[in-house]
Amino acid sequence: MTTYFNEQESIQSRLGRDEKRMLKVLADRYIGANPPVPFAFRAFNRSGILQNDEGLFDLNLRHRFPEARQGQISYAYSLVWSDSDRNLDVLMRCLGPIQFYFNDELSYRSNVMDELKPDATVKLNLNFVKGWNRLLIKAKMTPAGFGCLFGSDEAKVRILNVRSPFAERVGQAGWVYSVPVDSDLYERSPLPAAFSSEKEHGVTWLPACNWSEEELAMQVCERLFGLQPGKVAYAWTQLDAVSSGKVSYVLQGATTGALTVWVDGHQVAATKTEGSFQVEVPLAYGKHDVVVRSECEPASRSWGFTLHAHAGGEQVPFHSPVDVHGSGEAWLYLGPFDADMELNTNEIATTKRVFANQYWRLDRPETWIRPYYENAMLSNKWTVGNVTNFARWDYPLGVTVYGLLQTGRLLERPDILTYAQEHVQSCTDMFEYSLWDREQYGFPAINQQLVMMKMLDNCGSFGSAMLESYKEDKHSSYLPIAERIANFMLQQLERKEDGAFYRVCQDEYSENTMWADDLYMSTPFLCRYAAVTGNREALDEAAKQFLLFRNYLFMPEQRLMSHVFDFKYGMPTRIPWGRGNGWTLFSLTEVLEALPADHALRAELIHFFGELCAGYAELQAESGLWHQVLNDPDAYQEASCTAMFAYSFARGVRFGWFEEPQQYIQAALKAWDGLTRYAIDAQGNVHGVCSGSRYAFTADYYKKDLLTVTNDNHGVGIMMLAGTEIVKLKGWLMELASKG
Repeated sequence: MTTYFNEQESIQSRLGRDEKRMLKVLADRYIGANPPVPFAFRAFNRSGILQNDEGLFDLNLRHRFPEARQGQISYAYSLVWSDSDRNLDVLMRCLGPIQFYFNDELSYRSNVMDELKPDATVKLNLNFVKGWNRLLIKAKMTPAGFGCLFGSDEAKVRILNVRSPFAERVGQAGWVYSVPVDSDLYERSPLPAAFSSEKEHGVTWLPACNWSEEELAMQVCERLFGLQPGKVAYAWTQLDAVSSGKVSYVLQGATTGALTVWVDGHQVAATKTEGSFQVEVPLAYGKHDVVVRSECEPASRSWGFTLHAHAGGEQVPFHSPVDVHGSGEAWLYLGPFDADMELNTNEIATTKRVFANQYWRLDRPETWIRPYYENAMLSNKWTVGNVTNFARWDYPLGVTVYGLLQTGRLLERPDILTYAQEHVQSCTDMFEYSLWDREQYGFPAINQQLVMMKMLDNCGSFGSAMLESYKEDKHSSYLPIAERIANFMLQQLERKEDGAFYRVCQDEYSENTMWADDLYMSTPFLCRYAAVTGNREALDEAAKQFLLFRNYLFMPEQRLMSHVFDFKYGMPTRIPWGRGNGWTLFSLTEVLEALPADHALRAELIHFFGELCAGYAELQAESGLWHQVLNDPDAYQEASCTAMFAYSFARGVRFGWFEEPQQYIQAALKAWDGLTRYAIDAQGNVHGVCSGSRYAFTADYYKKDLLTVTNDNHGVGIMMLAGTEIVKLKGWLMELASKG
């Protein structure tokens, strides 16, 4: 059989059959390895290189330099941080001659077909090393074009964040690019070193990151917004009071017009005219938000203010209210707004909201603060690195969050519940912003899959976990997102003529296909949405989809599901991939639990559940695990499908869906025994989970290409869910025995 570690290292060898303690180890290991570190804020210049709706960086230099002459050269340069070694596919779409250097090596040089053929896309496979990776593009101007489009393949999943490479811009997000030069400055000399000064290289690098002397002479609001009579702007900073007890702090400054100052939401000063002002404010130890409203007067020749704080005769510095990488500035600015528009100053000191289509910016040219998801950068194989998955919205983490919620409830561990809820909230709290981010910059820096929702993978699994979390915290931001997802599934999602969900995915590998996986990506969400909103249509749709998918994917002679039906060929692949079948059975238990006893499709779905369980039970290996390809004993034994079958069998027994449950009691307990002996080690690491899948008509793809990844997110959550169901099953059996 397949082995992942010595059995002496298993969690069972250390904890015996104490499932609750095993669940504690699983949950605590995951949380410890994925600390609650949310988005990072960076300075971002919106006049720089933006991404298109595919996530490709738009380095069309002809648009930026329309006067460039034929043969001139420009450079684009950025850094990418990788927390560990990574393999990633990137796309290059040439608009003219291109040379691409990756970590100082020439990785790609365009040919004439790449340069002249419209929309020709080249895929490059890059091995990112742990640490900084350097990306430099040389582009030559020709009548055909100038520049390129560049970015990661499947950019909303495999996020590629680039950072400015020079010392003057450390921490800032985005590419730098050069004004065209007549000859290649780096043809015979080294490429620019990371974190060197941009002044060393004899070219002008853009976007501009500093004000001119003339601009620096202006008042701050004029510099940022121009003179706009009748408009107002807000500024936000923070003051750290370090003395014990309440101490009087003196706020003093000058203004060009009407000004109001709030501290922690309480107005402390106001002036209606130009001039100086001073006020004493008693403050206790801690951080205090300072918000200023500045008005541009109709006849004003400048617009802005200055403000300083003193305590005990010493100046007290202000600090930025959020940590913004690439900026040492203390103030953030918001505006301009019409003067008659009053913002709630008790709510303005936050980065989670967009205010009348405006967001916080810095006192630099065209520079806003921008949140980035900078945690583990996924590779081609969905693997994760050594940093946290916290705050990511994607479908494997939907199962992980669900597993944490159920584990927290079973163990009566509020800390686990809180962690799971905070993961969800970190995504949903920034949802409004992420829509604005996409509108402003072309491609969102956070919540990419939720915002760019095009398929069930992007929304259903995590959306279901979000509504499961809603049972605990009733968080107000969840419901609008749930409505958006439900509308996508019920009104916009592509369907076959009979109403079955499928994937259009035009010009992609999965074009015109139906996947067993999509039962999990849709039906649990629809059931929870129906429970929260009372929308019976959603519940009916969930039940109907199972029977429609059955028509296409069920192989009755084996009582197994084909992974995919490919409509291009008019046939199923007939490969019963383990996790694809696991998704099916797992989801069917969720639908059956939600369906009322008198639902018209309930009896047919229970019959289908029985057929599937019988087919799966026959193929369980002696170890208790199931094979990666269920009917292929030469395929390795895989943990995530085993956990899903254990979960589903245990639920089927408890809810009374089996006419003869004894076989499934034994199969569920045997599966859990196998998982705790062969797949979960004593530290709570989960082994034997295959990486994210594409599809094929041959079993070899699943057996030889889809290899296992330790602690893959496709398996950690379902391991916890299986464990909770085994605990409940054993409790149910003990209660039954006590009554007998």
